[in-house]
Amino acid sequence: MAEIDPSRPSNDTLRDELTEEQYHVTQEAGTEKPFSGKYWDHKGDGLYRCVVCDTPLFDSDTKFESGSGWPSFYDVVEEGNVDLTTDHSLGMRRTEAMCDECGAHLGHVFEDGPQPTGQRYCINSAALDFSGE
Repeated sequence: MAEIDPSRPSNDTLRDELTEEQYHVTQEAGTEKPFSGKYWDHKGDGLYRCVVCDTPLFDSDTKFESGSGWPSFYDVVEEGNVDLTTDHSLGMRRTEAMCDECGAHLGHVFEDGPQPTGQRYCINSAALDFSGE
């Protein structure tokens, strides 16, 4: 059995601090509708951070237009900040992206991104905060 991180906020605290959609996406592995999130077409320079714990996840320099309707990045800001695991939900085999610090569900990673990584981190806006210009 996994140990519970004592520094992790309780579900009640998270329900109070996050919007309903942010809670659903980050804590229940939900997905926002395509083209509906505030960052899918965002063009600012700066860092995208975990909405739950503020961990830096993606730099705007790695954001690209994938046509998917979700913010897409070809790399993480720092190795180890995003945890990847196999997701077998919905009868598919996908790679789930989660915040390594707090375990929040972020989205999924696909092998159809641009170089230099070939990765497409398809991330829910509801899982992100932005700090920058």
